[in-house]
Amino acid sequence: MVTAFTTASTRQTFGETLVELGRENQDIVVLGGDLNKSTFANLFGREFPERFFDFGPAEQNIMGVAAGLAASRKSPFVTTFAVFGSCRPFDQIRVSIAQPHLNVKIVCTHAGIITGEDGMSAHSIEDLALMCSLPGFTVLAPADAVETVRAIRAAAETPGPFYIRLYRPATPIVHQDNGYDFKIGKAELMRRGKNDDVTIIAVGVGVSSSLQAASALAEEGTSCRVVNMHTLRPVDEGAILEAAKETGAIVTVEEHYIHGGLGSIVAQALGKGHPVPLEMVALDRYAESGTAEELLEKYHLTPEYIGKAVKAALARK
Repeated sequence: MVTAFTTASTRQTFGETLVELGRENQDIVVLGGDLNKSTFANLFGREFPERFFDFGPAEQNIMGVAAGLAASRKSPFVTTFAVFGSCRPFDQIRVSIAQPHLNVKIVCTHAGIITGEDGMSAHSIEDLALMCSLPGFTVLAPADAVETVRAIRAAAETPGPFYIRLYRPATPIVHQDNGYDFKIGKAELMRRGKNDDVTIIAVGVGVSSSLQAASALAEEGTSCRVVNMHTLRPVDEGAILEAAKETGAIVTVEEHYIHGGLGSIVAQALGKGHPVPLEMVALDRYAESGTAEELLEKYHLTPEYIGKAVKAALARK
């Protein structure tokens, strides 16, 4: 039977977690970019107005000020939409945050094409590639709202620059709220059989789709291991190589451009350590306006297409 999931908003979860952290740590400050209601950063601003700064649509300036606050021993969280928090201020992030390795946490919502009707210009499909290219950055893409809480808290407790990728719509919950031990740089094994034929390595909303695909394939007699690679930098190369050696084929799943994201990272690890057949489920172009469901179907990011990629990888074993 194909797995069904309830849903929850990662961006709302982020806003609520940020308020909790603000109560615990007086050094946390939040910088927003004219979209604070949408990112739920307004919840922090309502409770801690003296520690909340709205810069309007001036993302380059936001990153520069965040760097200054971090250099002054504050713990700044910057939040806006993914296209505005990664593409537009990339030079400021590179020079002012990454190179001095400052303690700035960039948390971006509305990532990927499931931003939907906002259209091509608002679809952030390059953000992971950009942020993974920055030495010293930790890059996280939580699979659901439960993991978002852990990721935000881990970022707050860990020195150094972070990029965290969240979404506009409510997304499937794949974790139980209790007992989940999130560790930066340590992949999570979501599904495993005795003799798995292939491993699906997924990130973000791709995790729930991969679990659904694995469930459907199991009914056909194909056993799939499913790995949640929530940390892209530093990536868990050990988990990638273990999966390659034990299952002999890999499929990566991401709602991101095919170059520079999860697929590229996994391919690099396999090429260096243990080459096996690899298929990538990812975007190969910009999308257009449409509902999240329509776009995921058109650009082949659904469980059905993950299943096809699994079969293609198995055929090459």
